Amino acid sequence: MNLDLNELDLTNIGRWPAVARAAVIVTIMGGVIFLGYWFHTKDQLLQLEKVEQHELDLKVIFEKKAEQATNLEAYEQQLEDMRESFGAMLRQLPNKTEVADLLVDVSQTGLASGLEFELFKPQAELPREFYAELPINIQVIGRYHEFGDFISGVAALPRIVTVHDVNISPREQDGSLLVMNLTAKTYRYLEEDERSQEEGQ
Repeated sequence: MNLDLNELDLTNIGRWPAVARAAVIVTIMGGVIFLGYWFHTKDQLLQLEKVEQHELDLKVIFEKKAEQATNLEAYEQQLEDMRESFGAMLRQLPNKTEVADLLVDVSQTGLASGLEFELFKPQAELPREFYAELPINIQVIGRYHEFGDFISGVAALPRIVTVHDVNISPREQDGSLLVMNLTAKTYRYLEEDERSQEEGQ
């Protein structure tokens, strides 16, 4: 069947052959579908893609949170253990009134080891975040094994004392004796009001 487009009357589409009418209907439907997609559905599909990506991100976050939630009891126990450990360490820091006793303990440990003190000079306190550091310059005369006894005795004290900058050299007057210079540091827990003053400065 030959269809001459020039013979088609645009004012009377109802009398067109079925093939021509079907072609017009398909064209109009295609245009409506395209326009509907372009002006309405396209943006919704983009929005859907974003929402789906957001959903995937939320699933990842949810899985991480779920994993943390399953381990919550273990984390809480670990936190409690850390608090107890921190409390035990804090108890090893002397308060303001115990520092003098600790200095006496350090010097008595040296004397008990058989050392002769040439210098025992506490320096100014150095405040830190929640504790103060108290350096003590020490010079003692003795033998090597006595130095070892002294360091071991200091390490065994119930309060924290650390030893820094150790220097051992022969004594000039007597070659059988040695001179040991060191800095011993003890630490003091800062009270609440002292920490407030430090933060205010």
